[in-house]
Amino acid sequence: MGFMDSQVLVALALSLLGGLSTSIGALFVVINQTPNLKMLGLLQGFAAGLMLSISFLDLAHNAINSIGFLRGNLWFFGGVIFFAVVANFIPEPTIAPTPDVKNKKKNGDEGGKDTMKKHRRQVLFSGIITAIGISLHNFPEGMAVFLGSMKGLRVGLNLALAIALHNIPEGVAVALPVYFATQSKWQAFKLATLSGLAEPLGVIIVAYLFPSSLSPDILEGLLGAVGGVMAFLTLHEMLPLAFDYAGQKQAVKAVFFGMAFMSASLYFLEISLPAEISL
Repeated sequence: MGFMDSQVLVALALSLLGGLSTSIGALFVVINQTPNLKMLGLLQGFAAGLMLSISFLDLAHNAINSIGFLRGNLWFFGGVIFFAVVANFIPEPTIAPTPDVKNKKKNGDEGGKDTMKKHRRQVLFSGIITAIGISLHNFPEGMAVFLGSMKGLRVGLNLALAIALHNIPEGVAVALPVYFATQSKWQAFKLATLSGLAEPLGVIIVAYLFPSSLSPDILEGLLGAVGGVMAFLTLHEMLPLAFDYAGQKQAVKAVFFGMAFMSASLYFLEISLPAEISL
């Protein structure tokens, strides 16, 4: 087992490097002064783009490729429906338009504060959702790093680097809404770091539980369903927020920028992988 263990350690170290870059993203947020709403909106849009790209172009795409169009779609929409039902039971923080200074003066400060409170809850929720989505996405990335470093250190390193680069904006996307909602730098940093730690967790699980009893078909299907969940969440939670804070035109641009960014970083991941392993 000695050889296996040393490889696991290398993979763990590399995935920690990838994972901790979410913390670097979080640090950017924490160092800056009060988060600005417009920026929050744009980043929510960007994060929504990341999530949509992961769910459609990565998870759903892989599911369809490996278990066929019909089954891939069934799993995907299964995830959507499952989450739509769950979301029904989560009390929705209502979206009220962001209070303007004019409004504030008119109806006293209370109205404004109240709106902010509702918003805060929604923003926090979307931050947590992003964290969950990113953790789920980092999880197979951790596996990739592990498989990659099995092939050789250079591959593992390239991979970890590519992952680290695309985890930095992911860290920002998690930390900013959480910081905005809780006003606590520590909470924001903590949540972003935790979502990055899904990466080494992926390594550990693959290293010690694979080849497991779970058939690859079921696994791909489940990941497809996760794609459905993420797509629903993004459209349901994050986009309305981005529209609210950044305005529709800007937010939509941010969404596509996020998608393009994610695709680019997945592409770089892919070319830094040797032919034998594909994500």
